Amino acid sequence: MEIRIDKWMWATRIFKTRTIALEACKKNRVTVNDIPAKPSRMIKVGDVVQVRKPPVTYSFKVLDITSNRVGAKLVPQYLENMTPPEQYELLELQKISGFVDRVRGAGRPTKKERRDLDDFNFSVFEEDDSDF
Repeated sequence: MEIRIDKWMWATRIFKTRTIALEACKKNRVTVNDIPAKPSRMIKVGDVVQVRKPPVTYSFKVLDITSNRVGAKLVPQYLENMTPPEQYELLELQKISGFVDRVRGAGRPTKKERRDLDDFNFSVFEEDDSDF
């Protein structure tokens, strides 16, 4: 049995909507067995799907096929997460860096980011004042 890659990724909750899965395929962020996949690419049991969600590249092995969206608890029946631990370390590093890597033009900082920035600035200026 085979199914479209975009439909399978939506059904196994890799992407929230099928449209987002389709867009990821169009942007060459999805590969099947190391070959870039179009949204209509048919997959079968045993295929290895790699999904790039910057900064992490997730790897999944297809264990079963489903065309209906499944509950979160049932997802392990349909895919095996083969993502190396190094990829998760990249995700943690990005979380730790927080507001420091803020993209220019991304808008105003959130309330939490603003407080963190104020705390950081206060601690830096507090250390500088002791020299005077």
